[in-house]
Amino acid sequence: MPFPSLIDPSREAGVSLESSDLERYARHITIPEVGIEGQRRLRAASVLCIGLGGLGSPATMYLAAAGIGKLGLVEFDQVDRSNLQRQILHGENDLGRPKLDSAVETLRDINPGVEIVRHETRLTSANAMEIARPYDVILDGTDNFATRYLSNDLAVLLGKPNVYGSIFRFEGQCSVFAPYLGGPCYRCLFPVPPEPGTVPSCAEGGVLGVLPGIVGTLQALEAIKLILGIGEPLVGRLVHFDALGFRFREIKLRRDPECPVCGADPTVRELIDYEQFCGGVPKPEAPGEELSVEDLRARLEAGDIHLVDVREPFEVEICRIPGAVLIPLGQLGERMSEVPRDRDVAVHCKSGGRSAKAVKMLQDAGWTRVRNVKGGILAWAEIDPSVKRY
Repeated sequence: MPFPSLIDPSREAGVSLESSDLERYARHITIPEVGIEGQRRLRAASVLCIGLGGLGSPATMYLAAAGIGKLGLVEFDQVDRSNLQRQILHGENDLGRPKLDSAVETLRDINPGVEIVRHETRLTSANAMEIARPYDVILDGTDNFATRYLSNDLAVLLGKPNVYGSIFRFEGQCSVFAPYLGGPCYRCLFPVPPEPGTVPSCAEGGVLGVLPGIVGTLQALEAIKLILGIGEPLVGRLVHFDALGFRFREIKLRRDPECPVCGADPTVRELIDYEQFCGGVPKPEAPGEELSVEDLRARLEAGDIHLVDVREPFEVEICRIPGAVLIPLGQLGERMSEVPRDRDVAVHCKSGGRSAKAVKMLQDAGWTRVRNVKGGILAWAEIDPSVKRY
């Protein structure tokens, strides 16, 4: 059964195509299911892309090339070298620049006729409604659970489709969450987020560079189908892609009548604190449990603190703090005996999340003289230029 286009006919009627547009979109217009009417529909449409990383890069590039009238870009991060293996919006000359700046340049070069709206901010419960309300489609290109749940709830509350994608190592998945079309939302599948630290991020676990290109392109495809009102969008279906086996597997999804957001009797009627909901970075329970990198350096020079690094071995090959003892977080439970109880102990990771979890594990096991290094090795790099950022 075909789905109706998201674009009201009155909006489409107000769009005209120039002769240069007819040339640019000739291969679209030739397709009977698109034609001039469909191209005008694309020009009348707007898509909000949250994140300009591995998924957002191919998604926005193909949406711009397709002639989407307005692209909203939400991003606050800067380009670093570790992005370039997969985030094809950005290049070597963009290192250190805001991702938003390099993305806008790339997209305008692809199609100067697309209106690009910059949202240089982190999406939060405080600003999400105002940012997303003017757009027809929300495309989730994020890589953390807090923003993923925020994007879902935002889309449900606004009655907009949420085009979802996620990636990890050699696997990816894509779906369209649209309860207003009879399908489920993200919370129907995952009512509660995983415990902090139990699911590694792409930075921790890695991702094959080409994989987000495949999944992000699928997200762009689904957004275009929703706008045109053609084909069968991934509403009520999730596609899982195994790159190593080159297998696509479709999973049927059902709406949960007890879902707190889209169920029969929803309890979530406004955006909540998603950092708290997802656990976020564990908060210190008492003053003094976080150690600044400046204090850590002084303590290391004095030789009166034991430093534990809970990152993965490959991360240590990129950069390390001299004197740190490597105990990856996943091994900490069985290697706690290597952490002294009779000395002050500092624990660090890349940015502070995994180390905060390690501190909590040690405290629960009876360690009393252990503190988290605030900001991790990324903060250390600010006082030690010899340390590479990744």
